[in-house]
Amino acid sequence: MKFGYTVIWVDDVVKTVEFYEKAFGLVRRTLDDRGRFMWAEMETGDTTLAFSSTSEAHTLLPKGFHPNDPKQPPALIQISLITPDVSSAYMKAIAVGAIGLDVPKAQPWGQTIARVRDPNGVLVSLVNRHTVHN
Repeated sequence: MKFGYTVIWVDDVVKTVEFYEKAFGLVRRTLDDRGRFMWAEMETGDTTLAFSSTSEAHTLLPKGFHPNDPKQPPALIQISLITPDVSSAYMKAIAVGAIGLDVPKAQPWGQTIARVRDPNGVLVSLVNRHTVHN
């Protein structure tokens, strides 16, 4: 088995894709109006970050769900984006509308991590790769 997609349902797929392009430099692979809902995919390496309209979520999850809401605390899930310069990535994301949670901070294991929330309230961590030394 191989991890393929993360799908985040949002109210405005186009604005979300534009935010991820501006904030994180991700490249749009697909933006497709499928009639009842919009679908988008972003280039992120081996896995795909996808966005779909909450109208699709209503169809797929007829018993209900907890939508992302930037006015509420974040859900206990995050997407992590790897960058060589966490501080610059954090500042760029904040400049285009991300909500800062944790400023870049070096961790005891050698990695630098910052956390923001996107305009939908989704938790995004910005991290640099680190090498584990034994």
